[in-house]
Amino acid sequence: MEENRSVDYAEHAKEILGVSRWWQIVAAGAMMAAVSPYQYVWSSIEGPLAARLGIGLPALGAVFSFYVVFQSLSQLPAGWWRDRRGPRHLTYLAAVLAGGGYVGLAYATTVWQLYVLYSLGAIGVGIIYTVAVNTAVKWFPDRTGLTTGFGTMAFAGGSALVVPYVRANATVAGYPDVLRTVGLAILVVLLVGAVVLRDPPDDWLDGDGRTNRTAMRDLAVSLRGRAYEPAEMLRTWQFWLLYAMFVATAAADLIVIANVVRFAEHLGLAAVVATAAATLLPLAASVSRMILGGASDRFGRIHVMAASFVLAGIFRFGLVGAGTAGAPIAFVAMVVGSMFFSSPLYVYFPSVVADYYGAEHSSGNYAVLYTAKVGGGVFAGTVVGVLVAAFGWVPTVAFGGALALAAGLAALVLRPPSGAVPNGAGPNA
Repeated sequence: MEENRSVDYAEHAKEILGVSRWWQIVAAGAMMAAVSPYQYVWSSIEGPLAARLGIGLPALGAVFSFYVVFQSLSQLPAGWWRDRRGPRHLTYLAAVLAGGGYVGLAYATTVWQLYVLYSLGAIGVGIIYTVAVNTAVKWFPDRTGLTTGFGTMAFAGGSALVVPYVRANATVAGYPDVLRTVGLAILVVLLVGAVVLRDPPDDWLDGDGRTNRTAMRDLAVSLRGRAYEPAEMLRTWQFWLLYAMFVATAAADLIVIANVVRFAEHLGLAAVVATAAATLLPLAASVSRMILGGASDRFGRIHVMAASFVLAGIFRFGLVGAGTAGAPIAFVAMVVGSMFFSSPLYVYFPSVVADYYGAEHSSGNYAVLYTAKVGGGVFAGTVVGVLVAAFGWVPTVAFGGALALAAGLAALVLRPPSGAVPNGAGPNA
């Protein structure tokens, strides 16, 4: 790719936008941060919600499962629409759903209302997720891992500011005000983001006379391969292996995210340990997405992904060991390590999809793959409850480690689809 180094994607994007393309990533990241409480704050609000409604915590396990299902499946129609019509109207809809869902929780009086409101909010989260991730793919064909890492970092890290606030006010009397405040913040940020975001024109990679059209076109091909439509992607074995890996790693990731507070309490660790783990968890997840996403651009996507998932499994085994040994500092450290190496799954997979199948249909293609999170979410929410009842917390969390380890080993057999990356170019060559 020596001959293509003169191509300046940043300058060409600036000619189109009038400003740096990084403003698109900043807007996408802000929106991801705004909707992050749906996933990362749930373990802190489910207790007050259960107390308010007078129901047991197991009955709320399905709420998180519903969230994952609707957040994942909503990306299929959202991705299809966005690839054809752009992000603006979708983002307006997401603002109403995600902001309104959280505000509505403050007034919920029955379990079914929680299910409906959290599921509607989850649709908004799914829309924002596919819009934000694919904003990076579309504007940064040269730095896909780094920029998707920034957006998904914001999704994890944004809630780090919210968790202490929620935990400090997570009482039966105080949480309605918390929910209203968070919901209004989500609404405002998404409305502003809708104004800023736009997609590049279809032919922007061809240049406009001020750039070398041949070099621009060649570089795009070498980075991303030819454009596969979803139906074509489904006919490759690589997709189905990626799908299985996504299910496994999402399950391992969500087991910790959704249950870290309850697991710490089960082990008899102090409340401050649970709070520290819940607060540092999204920070570790967010920082890792930038660091390991950038590393995957430089050192090979598949090699970095494989090593990351293997370490994620090892740290989960360490989490179990530290917890059962009653070592609070080690427990928090293992939570941090677990999330640091598993959470970049949301960077690796959209980047690999772009590497293998092209960026033209990236929203729709990644939305299809992202449905694998449904399996992981159902496992983390509903199946975990069954496993805990049958075997206990320790074997259940350890099983999450085994899933991550298996996914890391499976990554080593991945290869680009035939013809996807011509002449051996690309991040996985």
